[in-house]
Amino acid sequence: MSNRCIGPEGFGAFMDEVQDRVRFALIAGHGPELGTEAAADALAYAWEHWDRVKTMDNPAGYVYRVGQRLARHERRRQLRRPPVFPPPPSNPPSVEPGLPKALERLSERQRVSVFLVHGLGYSYQEVADLLGVAKGTVQSYVERGLSKLRRSMGVVVDV
Repeated sequence: MSNRCIGPEGFGAFMDEVQDRVRFALIAGHGPELGTEAAADALAYAWEHWDRVKTMDNPAGYVYRVGQRLARHERRRQLRRPPVFPPPPSNPPSVEPGLPKALERLSERQRVSVFLVHGLGYSYQEVADLLGVAKGTVQSYVERGLSKLRRSMGVVVDV
């Protein structure tokens, strides 16, 4: 994406490209309700300040960080309650039952990175751009997150 979108039509193209990535990352970090709300508020903020946001080197990363700030503020306001994940559907996909609790034990950046890379198929570079870190940093988050998940769930990997 060109980081120098021009006019309101540039915002539409920006939204099409980044809204799902920002929303999924915030959901992974803060739960479905708070993450979705923070993403919507962050994108609204980007629209209100589009003249400034469109000139940034990494507008998607900026919007993600605005969403993080909003979600953290709201979480603090709610007395630091952990994210509330909805109960599993009556006909859930084939997922290890201990996985949701194990994911909650990861750091926010590890959880977001593991979820986006392995859950949704984003590339390390796409996640790095969103988080505003180097690709190698995302790779470290994913490796450490997967290692913690394996330990937490008692999975042994043959090398």
